[in-house]
Amino acid sequence: MGSACIKVTKYFLFLFNLLFFILGAVILGFGVWILADRRSFIFVLQTSSSSVTVGAYIFIGVGAVTMLMGFLGCIGAVNEVRCLLGLYFAFLLLILIVQVAAGVLLYFNMDKVKEEMGSMVIKIIKNYKDGQEDSLQEGWDYVQAQGKCCGWVSFYNWTENAELMNRTNITYPCSCEDKREDDSRPLRKGFCKAPDGNRTESSNSPEDWPVYQEGCMVKVQVWLQENLGIILGVCVGVTVTELLGMVLSICLCRHIHSEDYSKVPKY
Repeated sequence: MGSACIKVTKYFLFLFNLLFFILGAVILGFGVWILADRRSFIFVLQTSSSSVTVGAYIFIGVGAVTMLMGFLGCIGAVNEVRCLLGLYFAFLLLILIVQVAAGVLLYFNMDKVKEEMGSMVIKIIKNYKDGQEDSLQEGWDYVQAQGKCCGWVSFYNWTENAELMNRTNITYPCSCEDKREDDSRPLRKGFCKAPDGNRTESSNSPEDWPVYQEGCMVKVQVWLQENLGIILGVCVGVTVTELLGMVLSICLCRHIHSEDYSKVPKY
């Protein structure tokens, strides 16, 4: 009966470690995506706050170590090697502590991230140059076009751009254009003239711009909450798997009475 229990525990531990390896790959991939993405608001967010970049490297580190531990756990479980199971348990405990610390750090820095994010967006809008190839500008154009919004708090934030407001005809940010009637047109960048924008005005009045009037702040915050929910779900899944792996590794380790190093794979 005892031998059967050990076999069941061993193969359950193997399956959990296989799942653990896959979840580690997901976490690592998410960290790489944060660093590599140049086409969404995550790039603007990463530039505005060092906490996001640090978080991305934490995800990559935890994901890589999680995959390694999943691999070692599989070997330790199948070959019943106590030293590998003990090492596996210790690293799982370390990863769990790091995850909790990262979660607490993220939670207590959310207000700071939001504040830095708003300041960074206002700076992008204020320094936006028509015709200039800039990854931050392109990222913000993408956010406004996809979010169907304009500016941060409202489209009036664009009045802080001196180049735009110095135009004597009706000119507006292209990515802010209201496309409710025709949403199939590709993303346009820079500044655009209104259809009747050739007429000369005393000033470029924002009330005449054919743009979305709602700011992007609320939509970006909703986007962050939705994505953080996905991250939280993955992290909870990893945590549950870690706890189960720790319990199973201890149970298996306790039932392996003698150390047989001939079972250790030789490469």
